[in-house]
Amino acid sequence: MQMENKIAKEFRKFKPFDFYQTGTEKYYLLPFRFHQINSEKEVIVNEVGDFLIVPIGTARRIAEKEIEYEESLFIDLVTNFFISEKPIPDLIDVLATRYRTKKSFLDDFTALHIFVVSLRCNHSCHYCQVSRVSENRQDFDMSVENLKHAIEHMFRSPSAAVTMEFQGGEPLLAFEKIKFGVEYAKLLNKKYQKEITFVICTNATVFTQEIFDFCYYHEIRISTSLDGPEFLHNANRPKLGTKSYEMVIDGINTARAELGHDMVSALMTTTALSLNYPIEIIENYIENGFDHIFLRPISPYGFALKNQKKNHYHTRKYLDFYKKGLDYIIQLNKEGHFIVEDYTTIILKKILTPFPVSYVDLQSPAGIINNVVVYNYDGHVYASDESRMLAESGDFTFRIGHVKDDYKSLFYGEKARYFANFWSNESLAGCSDCGFQTYCGADPVFHHASQSDLEGYRPTSDFCLKNMEIIRHIFDLIDKEGKQVLSIFNSWVNNRPIIKAL
Repeated sequence: MQMENKIAKEFRKFKPFDFYQTGTEKYYLLPFRFHQINSEKEVIVNEVGDFLIVPIGTARRIAEKEIEYEESLFIDLVTNFFISEKPIPDLIDVLATRYRTKKSFLDDFTALHIFVVSLRCNHSCHYCQVSRVSENRQDFDMSVENLKHAIEHMFRSPSAAVTMEFQGGEPLLAFEKIKFGVEYAKLLNKKYQKEITFVICTNATVFTQEIFDFCYYHEIRISTSLDGPEFLHNANRPKLGTKSYEMVIDGINTARAELGHDMVSALMTTTALSLNYPIEIIENYIENGFDHIFLRPISPYGFALKNQKKNHYHTRKYLDFYKKGLDYIIQLNKEGHFIVEDYTTIILKKILTPFPVSYVDLQSPAGIINNVVVYNYDGHVYASDESRMLAESGDFTFRIGHVKDDYKSLFYGEKARYFANFWSNESLAGCSDCGFQTYCGADPVFHHASQSDLEGYRPTSDFCLKNMEIIRHIFDLIDKEGKQVLSIFNSWVNNRPIIKAL
């Protein structure tokens, strides 16, 4: 036993670097991951998202140190931080700076603050994730006291730039609360001097001239919902006694005229009915003057799950819908019509640029609390919008407190520390060694909702299935179409049409 203990202690000791030298090192490995993207190619990805598309088997050759100095691949691997000619690369500080840049969204901490000013709504959308109430139920509006506390928390965030987003229900049914919120925020900002972006998420059917005048004066952006052609939008977003499509198009056009074209954006939700009409949805967006579209799947939260027939579909069907839509959008760009698919662009920013993205679902550590927080109409505070949706069906896992609680207990409290165990994909089973880990997120809220497990089980995760296939598909397009598709993708990342030489 004593001998075994002695051997065990010796085994646990750190050995000097020379112990691991074989005397035949051609190069030293730096951290990287890989994933097969088609029948001939794989992509290798380093810690900061640099990638090389290479023949299948290259990752094995690199790991077994079979790459010869004379190969053109050797210099590509060195310059892109896959291997090093020294144990510690000369440019290790550059690599560290780039890694910090990728994670710099954490420096700002909570930048998006969502205020649910009312649950009242004048629609009955079957995929709505919250328990909306009738228009006259003002007891479901946020109180002025709770609104003030929530705004004061927003200003305690270390972020120099914050977004104040008003949601519902239909938030414009509680327009007086929006007015108070904006004016109180501007009053406090005389002291804090933050850059504030104001957004109202509305169905665009209850606008008044007073609302437009206020939005114009305070430079408030409008975000609305448009699900595609009239037959599809009316089926997804019914409004009793009216045709909601006609009303939303009128609202969009009037808002553009009053506030400016770029101050109005739209978001679609893919229902089971939508799956059959990707081209028609895209054409409808173009016809209505949009050059951006987000082919967004339905979310598995709250009351949206109650209507399984209209709202449930397998992720593979959504992926077919997404790919058909993306192929059509790329073809339109090839023909000179600039239109952007937003989800693809979020991923492309992670692939093609050194900068972080603010999209909560694709952040690691996850965006919950770190980038977004929701102040509900009743004063309770949630780690994300999806967290609030779960609460509407009785699941309060991600409720982090009340607006009357102090800032530290909300944002750095026991629950926040517990969530931290599950919000970094670098440390999650199935994510830590995934070739696409750098481009993806963790999303513990999704995995709790779909698998009753904050960490999640990746082999059966729809989050993984969706994102791994979309990222693989993007790399497959880059491999097969090369410079032509890359020029389109870069135009999306830069949000500028391709300028062709005369």
